[in-house]
This record gives sequence, C-alpha cells and structure tokens, in this order.
Amino acid sequence: MPVRRLAPQNVQPKEFAFTAENLAWAKQQMAKYPEGRQQSAVIPLLWRAQEQAGGWVPQKAIEAVAEILDMAKIRVLEIATFYTMFQLSPVGRKAHIQLCGTTPCMLRGAEEIRKVCERRINHEAGQLSADGDFSWEEVECLGACVNAPMVQILKDTYEDLTPASFETLLDGFAKGTPPKPGSQVERQMAAPVGGPTTLKSMKA
Repeated sequence: MPVRRLAPQNVQPKEFAFTAENLAWAKQQMAKYPEGRQQSAVIPLLWRAQEQAGGWVPQKAIEAVAEILDMAKIRVLEIATFYTMFQLSPVGRKAHIQLCGTTPCMLRGAEEIRKVCERRINHEAGQLSADGDFSWEEVECLGACVNAPMVQILKDTYEDLTPASFETLLDGFAKGTPPKPGSQVERQMAAPVGGPTTLKSMKA
C-alpha cells in the first residue's frame, strides 16, 4: 500500500464547513454515544465530510471534524490517513473506482478489470481521467469474494464483473445512469449463478 498523505496545498480548498443539514446529522450521530464519548463519531463524520466535499477529505474538512468533536487535529488526521475508505486527494466527479485486488478477485479476473481502468481512466492508479470524471485505485478485500471480481463505487459494490460488463458500468456512470448495484449476472446474493440448486423446497 502506498504512503497515504494529504493532497498538495495547491489543490486544497481554503475552507470547509458542514452544511446546516449535515451539521444537524453530525450532532445526531454524536448523540448516540454516552456523554464524554462523542469522539467515537469521528468515522461517520469524516465519511459525511467526504461525501459533501465531492468524494475526498480535504485538510480543512479534517480540521472541521476535529473542532466539532473537540479532538486534536492530529488524531483525526491519523484516522483519515489510516483507513483507505477515506480519499485524501480529489477523485473523479462521476465515479471513483475501488478495484479489489485480493486473491479471490485476482483468480476470477480482476487483472482484466484493472486493464480496463488503465485504458479508460488513467494508466496510473490514484490519478484522474483526462476529463476529471473518473479515478481508480486498487484496494484490499472488499468482502464480496464469492462474487468476484468486483469493485466498489461510493457505498455500492458491483460484483461478478467481466471486462465487458465493467465497460458497460463505466458507460452508465459517464451518462449518469449507473447500473443497479450488486451482482451483474443477476446472482441472488451468494447463491450459484442461475439460482439455488439444493434445499429449494421446505418439504421434508
């Protein structure tokens, strides 16, 4: 895994403040914890800040979360740089692709999905496409091994991919009509492709 650092200052916004709606939401999250434990809400607040900032966490957003939670800025920075769910540089406006590169996905064709990312988005992971609409990175296990290969975009996973179906997925995001999340071969959760083959009846 590459070293995770904040984006250069020339791309950092000069300020960040939660919208009124997001600030109210943040206070609701903090209220879920016992008195004196409000700092436990740091991860959901960082996630909401990332959503508001367009898919990444600027330095000013980290500082805003620290102020709301009365935490040292370095503590929030430690969390933001530790978890790969938080993006530290600007990402694609329409989609940031997190490609699972763990063994099950690699055995099922993730390398071919990677080649599509390199060709259609950018040859280098972590870089924006020429139009700024897309970016991609390789990550560790995203927890859908049985439906490999797969990618995650924002909160959704897209599974059972082939190079062709991944191309279609990218086309959908480019047009603003992304496909339905989940299996792209209409697999029912983790059941075999085509549907269950055993225990199909409740009869003894």
